[in-house]
Amino acid sequence: AAKIRIEADGSYFQVNQDGEAQKLEKAKISLNDCLACSGCITSAESVLVSQQSHGELCKVLAQNKAAAAHEQKLVVVSVSPQSRASLAARCKLGLLETAQKLTTFLKGLGVHHVFDTTFSRNFSLLESQQEFVRRFQRQAEDKKALPMLASACPGWICYAEKTHGSFIIPHISTTKSPQQVMGSLVKGYFAEQQHLPPDRIYHVTVMPCYDKKLEASRPDFFNQEFQTRDVDCVITTGKRATGDSQFQQILGALQCSLASLTLWFLEHIFIHAARELFGIHGASIHYRPLKNKDLQEVTLERDGQVLLHFALAYGFRNIQNLVQKLKRGKCPYHYVEVMACPSGCLNGGGQIKLEGESSKEELQQVERLYGSLRAEEPEQNQAVRELYERWLGGWGSARALQVLHTQYHAVERASSALSIKW
Repeated sequence: AAKIRIEADGSYFQVNQDGEAQKLEKAKISLNDCLACSGCITSAESVLVSQQSHGELCKVLAQNKAAAAHEQKLVVVSVSPQSRASLAARCKLGLLETAQKLTTFLKGLGVHHVFDTTFSRNFSLLESQQEFVRRFQRQAEDKKALPMLASACPGWICYAEKTHGSFIIPHISTTKSPQQVMGSLVKGYFAEQQHLPPDRIYHVTVMPCYDKKLEASRPDFFNQEFQTRDVDCVITTGKRATGDSQFQQILGALQCSLASLTLWFLEHIFIHAARELFGIHGASIHYRPLKNKDLQEVTLERDGQVLLHFALAYGFRNIQNLVQKLKRGKCPYHYVEVMACPSGCLNGGGQIKLEGESSKEELQQVERLYGSLRAEEPEQNQAVRELYERWLGGWGSARALQVLHTQYHAVERASSALSIKW
């Protein structure tokens, strides 16, 4: 039988029975090879991906400085509110002050536009609300319409596709995450406004989670016609805050809406469904913790009857229990907000780890900052309403479904020695 020999320089050789040695090529792993085992990406370990680093952004900015105007790329950076809160906690500043101090510096580096994914999150919330109402109304004829499972967390999506496949996919919301909605807006609407093809725009997002790199690399978010991704590069909050001094300052930069959405997906959908399905306005939300703080439920009742039964399940322990209940036909919920990270995105693996503070105190500080600005109702955002009418053709249009929704795919497990029952 052949043997593997490892040289002092780390090279691998396959040695056959006759003693002949053949050098083996080094394995190259991309984000698409992730098995969602929760042993690397989802436990906040860094993944080496050449096109998902701040070095790529630096390279594009340098190329722009050396290129003629008609050859330059328009550089757009979209910052998540969770990343903004994490950076503000690190800098001991308010959210608005952090943004004001850093936007000018970012522009000086050569970035042309800085956006806030709070704006794209409005679209995700509105589409999720409408999708839930549609699913609720057809639950009698479609047994997999409910529960609807949130889809904004790419770590959870990767796990679902590769571990539970065709069983779980019909339950997952088809609405794109705020990151990918922003990708559609930047490479679609914004490109049109700038009279540029999508491949002339270089779009960077700053996110609290390594798995967002995985999401941006999905083939579903690649424009075949122009050979460009909706999001070209994802930078995590913590990675850049511990990097060079220039990129410590990039992360807080934003230019447009500063309205923080303190309500989660669950709460927006709950309030909307109560109003649209049962005529109950201003439904109050009271969380009831179950086995742990990352597993909680909310109910809407009238005259002793449960009308809506929602839950949040954060962390893989709770996710696995949720899926097992679903497989046994004992899941009582209509909607579940699912996040791979315990405590959700504010505790994402890509967030800044504050020096000298316990993780609990650190998270509480970020949560306070994240919730410090007023909540905004996405239905009341005039810019969102105008985009729906002018660019998407109205609420619930075919174009809105095409641009703001996606699909998921069951991934077959590759056969390996680990999958063999000895």
